[in-house]
Amino acid sequence: MERMEKEAVRYLGYGSCEADDSTIRMIREIFGELRKTAKKRIVYRVFELHRTEDMRIGIGTMQIESRSLFKNLKGCEKAVLLGATLGIEVDILLKRYSCTDMARAVVLQACAAAFLEEYLDGCQIEIAKETAEKGYYPRPRFSPGYGDFSILHQGDILAMLDAPRRIGLTMTEGSMLTPSKSVTALIGLGRQQENCPVEGCEACEKKDCPYRRCS
Repeated sequence: MERMEKEAVRYLGYGSCEADDSTIRMIREIFGELRKTAKKRIVYRVFELHRTEDMRIGIGTMQIESRSLFKNLKGCEKAVLLGATLGIEVDILLKRYSCTDMARAVVLQACAAAFLEEYLDGCQIEIAKETAEKGYYPRPRFSPGYGDFSILHQGDILAMLDAPRRIGLTMTEGSMLTPSKSVTALIGLGRQQENCPVEGCEACEKKDCPYRRCS
């Protein structure tokens, strides 16, 4: 089974159990649909980063109080802010299946999450190549909502990236991203090269999360 298929099975909540053949077939069919339907887009910028003795973090105009993020950014001088989306087309597909085939809609939710993570991992590898040319190396990707990094900072990131205009990524009053299969994140950049995983789960302190990626 390919990595994205395994991730979709994990998002479906199977845990250590194996998915049945019909579910695997549906997962593969839906990934085929996503490859045709999703309009993947990303925007990112590099900002100066400041860490204070009282564990406050300044990135551009954004001021953050987060112990978990402060730890993640140890030794970093800059940070990449990013926003990425699979596009409104996936939301339309989700809405259609929610009205006609709820089981397929549930599997689509899981597959879209895995599809977005795979896209982000690939983008992070390319960003790492770009920053390495300037002598900076990345830390694990960290998103608002991880640990004590407030989800409200999604709005700051979107504004600093001009994401609504550039890739059509916005946020509702309830701090939910639109399109729904989207993400905001930051990646710390330091001068010291480390063996750094691109996946987000390794950076998150919520060890009991049922959707946590196994390391």
